[in-house]
Amino acid sequence: MKKRTYTKMDIVKRVANQTKSSCGKTAPYVNEVFATMRDMMCKNHDKIRIEVRNFGVFEVKPTKAKPRARNPRTNEEVFVPAHKKSHFRPGKIIKQTLKQPI
Repeated sequence: MKKRTYTKMDIVKRVANQTKSSCGKTAPYVNEVFATMRDMMCKNHDKIRIEVRNFGVFEVKPTKAKPRARNPRTNEEVFVPAHKKSHFRPGKIIKQTLKQPI
């Protein structure tokens, strides 16, 4: 099975085609949407949730510190400090589409 990677430019081209606009006019809007979402997710709050209806939910959650984590290569115990992680939960439409047999 081949892997298909989409870039931000692919999104710009699709949005431009659907809105019958040029890529030059569409690119700043797409860039601004991603920049705004990135800024919102990087805020200094414990939990952040961005819900995009009919698409999914982006969440930033805190993790606990792990005082006895193990490096699998050297078997050495290391301390992993508390940090934040991002998570995406797809919406209903995406879930239903992905569950269909190939």
